[in-house]
Amino acid sequence: MARKTHDVLSVDWVRLELLRTAYSTRGGLFARMDPRMVIAWYLVMAIAPWFTHNLTVLIGFFALGVVSVILARVGPLVLGLFVIGLGADVIALFVAAFLFGGDLTTLIALAELNLKLGAVSMASMAAFVSLDPEKLSDALLALRAPSCSPSGSATGTGCCRSWWTSTSPCSRDSGCATPPPERRGLLGWRVVWQWCVMAVTAFYPIMLNTAKNVRTTVEALETRGFTYGAKNAAGRTLRLAYLRVSGLDVAVLAATALTVIGAYWLGAQFPLHR
Repeated sequence: MARKTHDVLSVDWVRLELLRTAYSTRGGLFARMDPRMVIAWYLVMAIAPWFTHNLTVLIGFFALGVVSVILARVGPLVLGLFVIGLGADVIALFVAAFLFGGDLTTLIALAELNLKLGAVSMASMAAFVSLDPEKLSDALLALRAPSCSPSGSATGTGCCRSWWTSTSPCSRDSGCATPPPERRGLLGWRVVWQWCVMAVTAFYPIMLNTAKNVRTTVEALETRGFTYGAKNAAGRTLRLAYLRVSGLDVAVLAATALTVIGAYWLGAQFPLHR
């Protein structure tokens, strides 16, 4: 069982999960939608929770975020990091409120804040896990964003991929991995120290290789007329010709709008305020 867990929680598994997340290979509901509609859906989900302090409404938004994460097929790595981060934040805030003399009103206010952050975070995961770099850059281009924005989204994801493939410390497969210390020490402090040394040692190679890969990617894009195609009207029309708003897009946006309105209506009927 321990060996199986070690094989799953490996650097290669993390790398594959990041690539699946960056390139939207898991599919899901939002991956089949027009990227412009996904961005519009995300804006609704990210803005709506900040207009209320009603806990009933916020619980509804949080539940909608959970459904969105399930429909988007968010990977276990991103979802696990979200759960750990939100859980640690909740525990830390509640402990701080208890130590500094907080009462029930303080706890309710903290619950309101965490519900808002959780709902917005899950909407962010569902939206951007479903958009690969090409779809995201095309959506920004279609929405008349500056040409540097689509270029940055495409280049950034490519550099994230190259970081894992060429700048990480020597991997176990290449035969040059640093062996673990013979004695782990109290609470494994020698292992932690070894990883800290590896992280510091790998910092400059990571930065230099990232800069090199950025320049290579930008030159390749410029050679293919990326910037000119983004500014030229004919090139823009040709590049965005595949974008179509389908019935699925309209249905998802309509269902989301109705759910948001329903959450506000329930909040008015059954208010829970701090």
